[in-house]
Amino acid sequence: MQHFPFPKSKAGLESAEVPVELIRQQRTAAQYDFIVIGSGPSGRRAAIQAAKLGKSVLVVEGRKKVGGVSVHTGTIPSKTLRETALNLTGWRERGFYGRSYRVKKEIGSEDLSMRLGKTLEHEVDVLEHQFLRNGVHTMEGFARFEDAHRLVVTSPDGSELVVAGERILIAVGTVPFRPDNIDFSCDQILDSDEVIDLPKLPRSITVVGAGVIGIEYATIFSALDVQVTIVEPRETFLDFIDREILDEFVHQLRDRGVAFRLGAPVVSVTKDAQGKVVTKTGDGRTVRTDMLLYCAGRLGATGQLGLDACGLATDNRGRLKVDPDTFQTEVPHVYATGDVIGFPSLASTSMEQGRIAACHAFGLPLPPAPAYFPYGIYAVPEISTVGMSEQEVRDKKINYECGIARMRETSRGHIMGLDQGMMKMIFSIKTRRLLGVQILGEGATELIHIGQAVLNLKGTVDYFIENTFNYPTLAEAYKIAALDAWNRMPRD
Repeated sequence: MQHFPFPKSKAGLESAEVPVELIRQQRTAAQYDFIVIGSGPSGRRAAIQAAKLGKSVLVVEGRKKVGGVSVHTGTIPSKTLRETALNLTGWRERGFYGRSYRVKKEIGSEDLSMRLGKTLEHEVDVLEHQFLRNGVHTMEGFARFEDAHRLVVTSPDGSELVVAGERILIAVGTVPFRPDNIDFSCDQILDSDEVIDLPKLPRSITVVGAGVIGIEYATIFSALDVQVTIVEPRETFLDFIDREILDEFVHQLRDRGVAFRLGAPVVSVTKDAQGKVVTKTGDGRTVRTDMLLYCAGRLGATGQLGLDACGLATDNRGRLKVDPDTFQTEVPHVYATGDVIGFPSLASTSMEQGRIAACHAFGLPLPPAPAYFPYGIYAVPEISTVGMSEQEVRDKKINYECGIARMRETSRGHIMGLDQGMMKMIFSIKTRRLLGVQILGEGATELIHIGQAVLNLKGTVDYFIENTFNYPTLAEAYKIAALDAWNRMPRD
């Protein structure tokens, strides 16, 4: 990472042309309009937005390279691992050639890491170029508050620099939760940040936690023909997903041999004489596998920020409370965005949070945020939703009708060999407006944006019936599902 500890002089700020050694000795603060702690999706978007407004901006990043959790251990690595697994296994071709079809017979951890390394290098290069092009300064080190405007940045060599910001954004992301009763020093027990550096591909794995991260990794391992057992202390999981879609998803996983242990909290994790990881659960059962992946929760990475020095406190999971419209904390000039503020913890929404925070910080008026944004779960198969689920529509007592399309019903789906996957659309009977779209299967996270646009533009079932879609495409499923609903909707 390049270091640019001094900004150009800006209106309203003192000049920061102070020698580094003098800063260390006298703790003279380099001044910035905007300091961003963390360079993940929300941090990078906020920094670039503020720079485009002509502000002096510093990004402080604890890693040697910019990108944050998203680039180095989270979003990009997990999605790269997924794509690599699908390509090397020939997963997408099995609809034609059968479940035994393989592109590469023996897949090792080195096959997975090679593509990952190239992808991460590209992501870092792009981000560094964006910062450089927009005049955003970066500094490697860990920041902590000295007071409400001043930060002490500790560099890797232990030296300290003091920087001051008129406004500050906290975008530090999260770290995996590690319970005390699990020994993570064992190389067969990993958390969700460590799994991208697998020493070798296991033959069997226990995944603890059936949240988005746990489900994504569980299904990726299953696609690699690893025997997977999912352990979840709750009786249900992914509760924000439409139940019909989730039931179909679970059916597909069970059909592949994925085992579910729901309502089963982990009691203990040990190793037996054969070197297996033994997981005992609260329902009296035992799971023996080669490896355990712990994905049950993440904590805000706020522990070392010294938040009390600026008048802030976190909840019991290290998260900060913010105004949902401006992303201001209880200290008005300090903002927080991204995973550190909790739900929805999506890279896509985090980027918008960062942009909104930077605009608000410097008085740029913003139009109201769109009513709907999509959720994407990059499992195998993908799940993506926008708008309301059927259960939410029923809870609101809206008269509705649903339309279903199976991906195999589209010509493109047949060409691709898809024998699974579905789209579900929900419409109001009174207004004919689209209320929600739920997609399971190949390309779900791409297809969802058509439904998102129609929802935000308050479109109706007529849009899908009357408009032409490219042929053959998976997007034809929108027309099929809309016609399915229209056929059952009452005629006035």
